[in-house]
Amino acid sequence: MKLSIHAIGRMKSGPERELFQRYWARAQSLGKAQGVQTLSIKELSESKAGRARERMAQEATQLLNGLDEKAFVVALDERGKTMNSPDFAQTIRQCRDEGVGEIVFIIGGADGLDASVRERTNRVIGFGAMTWPHQFVRIMIAEQIYRCFAILAGHPYHKS
Repeated sequence: MKLSIHAIGRMKSGPERELFQRYWARAQSLGKAQGVQTLSIKELSESKAGRARERMAQEATQLLNGLDEKAFVVALDERGKTMNSPDFAQTIRQCRDEGVGEIVFIIGGADGLDASVRERTNRVIGFGAMTWPHQFVRIMIAEQIYRCFAILAGHPYHKS
């Protein structure tokens, strides 16, 4: 199984990028034992359109372009369902056990996600009702992916 993050915007050097990379490396290490061959991130350009609706539409085109029609797509959006870590791990386990070839996590730009992205998803999840900067969302999903693999491996990182 492949697992990837498709995100609008680029993460600049600094402590946020370092923290993301730390969790991403840990996830890569534990993920192999959970049947994940590759973890990748695809950073996409922010739209320069003048209006928010146009920016979201252009960014949606980028986010959806090239997605495998069989991919399990998860949009990260403040309007999404909140999940606890064991439930998140169960979702990943179920995808793996059902033979899903790829899981893609989508992070929108500053204006959020166009409705066409949410329509394409299998799940929309949120880290609460607050709006988070895309850098933080990347860190949080990287940590939750790592935590998921730790849960599935029976590792003591997750204490419930």
